[in-house]
Amino acid sequence: MVQYRPGQLVPKSGIYRVVHDRAHIEAHDVTAVIGERFPPCRHCGQHPRFMLERVAHHLDTHPAFTRRATE
Repeated sequence: MVQYRPGQLVPKSGIYRVVHDRAHIEAHDVTAVIGERFPPCRHCGQHPRFMLERVAHHLDTHPAFTRRATE
């Protein structure tokens, strides 16, 4: 499974599993949007690793929900 680190660009919008320093917090899920950067953790700094669990389109990029040019 591909792992991403803080500072790297989010390659696909979706739900990511985050694994921290185990002494700090249990693994959990977050939503990340393509083009943003994965953030460092306020507690364990550069340690967290992000793994894509499920791709999900952002509303602004999904064809069924994009705004029409007249709006």
